[in-house]
Amino acid sequence: MSIPVSLLIFAGVRYFLQEVIVFEITGIHNYTAKSREITNYIGDNFFFGLPAVILSAVSYFYWQFQNAHKQNQELLLENKKAEFQMLKAQVSPHFLFNTLNSFYSQLVLKEDKMADDILVLSDLLRYVITETDKNETLLSSDIQFIQNYIHLQKKRFEDQLYLDFTVEGDYSKEKILSSTLIHFVENVFKHGKLNNPEERARILIQINENFLEISTFNYVTEGENYSSTGIGFENVTKRLAYQYKDQFVLEKTKENNIFKTYLKIPLNK
Repeated sequence: MSIPVSLLIFAGVRYFLQEVIVFEITGIHNYTAKSREITNYIGDNFFFGLPAVILSAVSYFYWQFQNAHKQNQELLLENKKAEFQMLKAQVSPHFLFNTLNSFYSQLVLKEDKMADDILVLSDLLRYVITETDKNETLLSSDIQFIQNYIHLQKKRFEDQLYLDFTVEGDYSKEKILSSTLIHFVENVFKHGKLNNPEERARILIQINENFLEISTFNYVTEGENYSSTGIGFENVTKRLAYQYKDQFVLEKTKENNIFKTYLKIPLNK
């Protein structure tokens, strides 16, 4: 539709310039009387203008194709880097998963709390093995992974973890880009000051019918480098851009010793 509209605008502008303005100044028509008839005039301009418009359109679409291909290749490269980093951090994950399940079966009747913690760790490992290689995952699985992750972090902090974690809304059927939310949660634990009751960290996940929003707030140590952790903020941004195009909002701010992040993405059923 844009091609004939462009040519009509071109013909109209040309007629106004040549047959109105130039004629008023010079008294000379650029076209003969017969050629100035509306059908002949538009047909003549379409004939001479169409090659330039088509060439422009073809050039634009070729440029768009090349740009999309380049972005796809960059995303594949970033995913391979992330996969390589994950593989380096894994030591026979299937063996560890089976071993943890064996420990759980031995402890479940003796040490209930320890058995529960091993089960949580086993679920974490199962998620890493089965879900992280997928492009999309169930939001419920992602949130369960985060809850398990925070549960084990509380053990590490020996009940001195001052973090408010809240999930609002229904998330039973929605899907999101895998391994996205954990990046923001992991950053809070890697760089946040979490052992001071006066400086509590906050992680809030809100789900409505069409969008998910996650926001984090935490204090950081002066001089702390917040440039990149895990699969990296830059990698997350590229994956989000490829998956959601311009339908997402991603922000991060650091003022004094306070760090905040915010992400809003559409949900898929």
